[in-house]
Amino acid sequence: MDTSVLLALLAASVTLLGWLINYILTGRDERRRKQLEESLARMESQLQELYGPLAFAIQEGQRTHQDLLKALGRDHVFVEGKELTEDELKTWLFWVENDLFPRNERIKTLLLDKTHLIDDEQVPQSYLDFLEHYNSWKINHLRWQKEQVKYPWRSNLAFPDQFAAQVLATFEALKSRHARALGLKHASANTRIKKAENKIKSIAGEK
Repeated sequence: MDTSVLLALLAASVTLLGWLINYILTGRDERRRKQLEESLARMESQLQELYGPLAFAIQEGQRTHQDLLKALGRDHVFVEGKELTEDELKTWLFWVENDLFPRNERIKTLLLDKTHLIDDEQVPQSYLDFLEHYNSWKINHLRWQKEQVKYPWRSNLAFPDQFAAQVLATFEALKSRHARALGLKHASANTRIKKAENKIKSIAGEK
């Protein structure tokens, strides 16, 4: 075979191989970029639609609980072996109906409507414990309001502290992961821009 033809074929093969490698790498980068954007979109939905509102509600509840204790003048609402006085009961029920129940209802609605955004393969047990805590309390309270059937003025199930801890921890973890993913996205974008600039320089014959 003529040497010039052989060199031409070799050059064409090298060009084709370079194009193929570039195509594979570009496709891989594009898949990674798409996966990163999908991951970012989900985390943003989780933060904006579920964990952000949940974290705010929990922190708000912690603050208003302190206001309640100040109004009662002690460190706990209920004291073992001691019933609430008439004035204490009025204060407690005012907080229950105008602060605790409305907030718990918002939390319940978030958990039911945004279950698909929960950052776990299964609904955590503490989330289910919260729902049981609120639902059992609310139904007994409604029965007292409508049928005057007295109850202990609180839920049969204590508020699950693990629920608040898990929500706040997940919120902080999501914020951290989101920040890292944004950093990767910006780094990837800068890399693509640099490659494009180098390509333009190459076409223009610049060093």
